[in-house]
Amino acid sequence: MTHQPALSALAATDPRIAELVEDEAQRQHDKIRLIASENYVSQAVLEATGTVLTNKYSEGYAGRRYYEGQQFVDPIETLAIERAKALFGVDHANVQPYSGSPANLAAYLAFAQPGDTVLGMALPDGGHLTHGWSVSATGKWFNPVRYGVRKETGRVDFDQVRDLARQHRPKLIFCGGTAIPRTIDFPKFAEIAREVDAVLVADIAHIAGLVAGGAHPSPVGHAQVITTTTHKTLRGPRGAMILSDADHAKAVDKAVFPGLQGGPHNHTTAAIAVALGEAQQPSFAEYAHAIVANAKALADALVERGYDLVSGGTDNHLLLIDLTNKAVPGKPAAQALDRAGIELNYNTVPFDPRKPFDPSGIRLGASAITTRGLRPEHQPQVAEWIDRTVTAAAAQDEAALGTIAAEIREFLTPFPIPGYSA
Repeated sequence: MTHQPALSALAATDPRIAELVEDEAQRQHDKIRLIASENYVSQAVLEATGTVLTNKYSEGYAGRRYYEGQQFVDPIETLAIERAKALFGVDHANVQPYSGSPANLAAYLAFAQPGDTVLGMALPDGGHLTHGWSVSATGKWFNPVRYGVRKETGRVDFDQVRDLARQHRPKLIFCGGTAIPRTIDFPKFAEIAREVDAVLVADIAHIAGLVAGGAHPSPVGHAQVITTTTHKTLRGPRGAMILSDADHAKAVDKAVFPGLQGGPHNHTTAAIAVALGEAQQPSFAEYAHAIVANAKALADALVERGYDLVSGGTDNHLLLIDLTNKAVPGKPAAQALDRAGIELNYNTVPFDPRKPFDPSGIRLGASAITTRGLRPEHQPQVAEWIDRTVTAAAAQDEAALGTIAAEIREFLTPFPIPGYSA
């Protein structure tokens, strides 16, 4: 088994790095990868990412660059933009942000001033660092106000959102986040934003592929500004986009460049264009719905085994599990699962009494396993391995973890991954 495309030049020049890349490819092949923010890109996306486009510098926008030699870069970026606009049904798309955090920072730069009030979801309740959390620049440079979820339901408390918005009159309201297992009610957020004359920013980094594939409602027509990464459920390279209506387009572009960034990463732009082209195919809609079906099946199987899922289940790709009733915290559980061949992350849960670096929960998602071809009928087996591992972690039974890892490697043999083949 070897990495594809082949690493012959890398192996000759730097065999140690080549060896580590090969090891990582095998690790990705041998494990059930349930990290909600990860996926497998296609070989076409991998090839685009590794092209000579990485040699080219392209400050500015198509037709308005600060360097010559853009005859082929401009059409690539234009293709990415047009595909993003068509896929999501938006007036404007900027495909230059380096990642999701800079994309969110661009929204602040475009529509707020330092010290302005912003309203975002609290990080422990499922929000993102850049929605105004205290350790982020967004929490230090702006006046953050935070909403959360109801303790009894694990869902957004819209009474609280409306009360805070009326009281504090924020310039920006963020909806979306990193650990939200339920459908985001974009119309309700939009109603509140209109009432206080705030710009609504929908951060759909986790669910962009589900939105594109029709497996989650779209924020288009509700949020004036939409930010997203291009990996996760969208199954593209590590990059980001900002989508907007026509009225907010100029401010978005100015905030990205020259406001925050220099030249875009052209090899990433090309790979984004490829991924967006793939997402326009009918098979991608099937994939998006299959993600949700797998996540729901895994949620049901875990609930049957006595696991406490935040909000009771999932509507999308993501599950958030409170392990308090399993006698093992999230961090040692996640580490044991990794040794057993199941990759996910430890995570805070709403109203978590434990510290963020040693929380009560784990977060998992179904995007990558769906790309590999796992189906709902496989999820009870995945849940059984998770349960056995958590039980072994609580009992400090290391031998059991090796047994489970071997079972998983054998199970995954018929499910190939892009970028690694015999």
